[in-house]
Amino acid sequence: MQERIILHVDMDAFFTSVEQVDNPLLKGKPVVVGADPKGGRGRGVVSAASYEARKFGIHSAMPISQAYKRCPHAVFLPPRFDRYVELSHIIIKILEHYSPCIEQISIDEAFLDCTGTLKIFQSKEHIAHSIKKEIYETTGLTCSIGIATNKLIAKIASDLQKPDGLTICAPGMEKDFLAPLPISKLYGVGSKTQKYLESLGFKTIGDIQRMNEDYAQSLLGKWGVVLHQCALGIDKRPVEPYSQAKSVSEETTFDVDTDDEDGIVSTLVELCDRVIRRARASEFSFKTVTLKIRLEGFETYTRSKTLQQHARDMATLQKEILRLYISFGRGKRKVRLLGVKVSNLICNADMQMNLFENQHQQKIEKIEEVIDTIHNRGLNVLRASVIKPPKKKG
Repeated sequence: MQERIILHVDMDAFFTSVEQVDNPLLKGKPVVVGADPKGGRGRGVVSAASYEARKFGIHSAMPISQAYKRCPHAVFLPPRFDRYVELSHIIIKILEHYSPCIEQISIDEAFLDCTGTLKIFQSKEHIAHSIKKEIYETTGLTCSIGIATNKLIAKIASDLQKPDGLTICAPGMEKDFLAPLPISKLYGVGSKTQKYLESLGFKTIGDIQRMNEDYAQSLLGKWGVVLHQCALGIDKRPVEPYSQAKSVSEETTFDVDTDDEDGIVSTLVELCDRVIRRARASEFSFKTVTLKIRLEGFETYTRSKTLQQHARDMATLQKEILRLYISFGRGKRKVRLLGVKVSNLICNADMQMNLFENQHQQKIEKIEEVIDTIHNRGLNVLRASVIKPPKKKG
């Protein structure tokens, strides 16, 4: 049976790299895309940090106020999702030159199954170099690529030599390739799981490989079995070709578990803003909204609401998400992660409204187009609900 050839293509610091390409004066400078830091008093989080900013310890999902304190001379910019989506579409079109089997897993990364197209090209290395060259010549952006026999290892490999890297795991060498890597490289191993395993003496993936599967399950339950399989490099998942998006979602993990109500609400508003801009850029309307909350003990909850009709405006999404949060009732438990998702999508061209609804929707969209324009010019505008969020009962 022919070994699979799976590529994971991951754009390097995508959001901030786009900003540096579009404005060459930013090249070589620390750039942070995210909320307005307001001189270190801002709410919200970092969406992306350039490699120059990362040298100061800044990373995605970090509170924007903390990022400002670490590097006040950084260039702080609001996200321009329309531009990021535009370039993402261009990049996917380039990848289609190399395989019809593409699975886009986020705005800046995708898997390709090149098993069937290898005979067209000289080698898998040639495919990777050609992809990197075409993307750079077309967009000015660099990417890192991992090549392996499965998705799990290809994704790990793409992260090992960033930026502009190429890492290949030869067939049959999966266990040896993974063994010296830290356990944090395995999918699903967050900081708390990492600390827990390290406290037991497990520091590398090789340590997990030598663990008995029953012992792994006794430590971490069913997830322990999955983790053990991953450590062995076993992953039979196929690359699933693109189909129309079933949902659009954004989430963020706080550096420190929080019960700061203002911070939680402002983060939810920012997540709504990011989701609605992505949905608008892809010309989707939604009917179901979902709130995801992970508490300090890692308990994860979701709450959903299906609307009477499809919508595509920020006001509707924000209102429903905040209602779901208010009704959740977390008590005194702190929040670790927040997520916002819209689903039950249809293309705007297929959306039918009566005359009154259409006029009302057009008014809302004109206002939001102005807000998007202001954001894209590097300025910020506060929506009324951000200035005065609803009060939680009790």
